[in-house]
Amino acid sequence: MRIAAVFALAGAIGLTACNSEPSAPPTKIKVHSEAQEQLHKASGLNRAIGLKRAIYDTGARCQRVTRTGYVGEYKNLDIWMASCADGRDWAIFIGPDGSAQVRDCKDVAAVGLPKCVIKSDEAGAEPVTNSSGE
Repeated sequence: MRIAAVFALAGAIGLTACNSEPSAPPTKIKVHSEAQEQLHKASGLNRAIGLKRAIYDTGARCQRVTRTGYVGEYKNLDIWMASCADGRDWAIFIGPDGSAQVRDCKDVAAVGLPKCVIKSDEAGAEPVTNSSGE
């Protein structure tokens, strides 16, 4: 008798599941760090300082940043671009943990990463000037 009741209950639960709506696809959660937000809110000069520091931390050279801008997102990374006075362009990938990875823009598309093309948005390309107008 108990076995029959268990099978009846299992059957009822199974039939109820058949009539339920399909579950919604999982929601993507974007994790953003304070460092990522600060770059979006920073002035052109302050953004250039932060991106130049990331470039220098990798051992690369950039005597003067002439232009910065937001490129977009790749997985959980924000991509920024910095143009240097020596003609080199750098892609800087900022992670949600505040880490930075720097790649030469000539190389990023060749390895399947997004091209270094600055978006025209509120954090778009800005020429970098200091208070003396340089």
